[in-house]
Amino acid sequence: MTDAPACRLPSGGAPDDAVARVLAMRTFAVVGCSPKPERPSHYVSAYLQERGYRIVPVNPGHRELLGETCYASVADIPFPVDAVVVFRRPEEALTPILEAVAKGAKAVWLQDGITHPEGEALARKAGLIVVSDDCLMRRHSRAGL
Repeated sequence: MTDAPACRLPSGGAPDDAVARVLAMRTFAVVGCSPKPERPSHYVSAYLQERGYRIVPVNPGHRELLGETCYASVADIPFPVDAVVVFRRPEEALTPILEAVAKGAKAVWLQDGITHPEGEALARKAGLIVVSDDCLMRRHSRAGL
């Protein structure tokens, strides 16, 4: 699974210490989680789930994904999450970032190709760890966890 095309993009990536802090977290809300196994949001989530992370899918079109209850938004999740992982277009990233801040998440991770400078600045100002334009699966596999 570590060869998945969307996670082979070359990237300098986030600082290793920020990545290590996120990887130490256990509960990830995955915004844009897809039921389609060929989609990065699905296979990255499945990869993490297989390695002991709790995945909380966020997709308003589904009730369950990857064997977990699926929520319409981060705000709808009735329990704390450590990090919010965003698989949405950059122009759609601000809402889940703001919801992560409001929810009290510790981190926001914007997957490969996703950046939102304004949202990232707001999240950092609120004390969240922010990683953008990087792949959680790639970084996990590089860390050898």
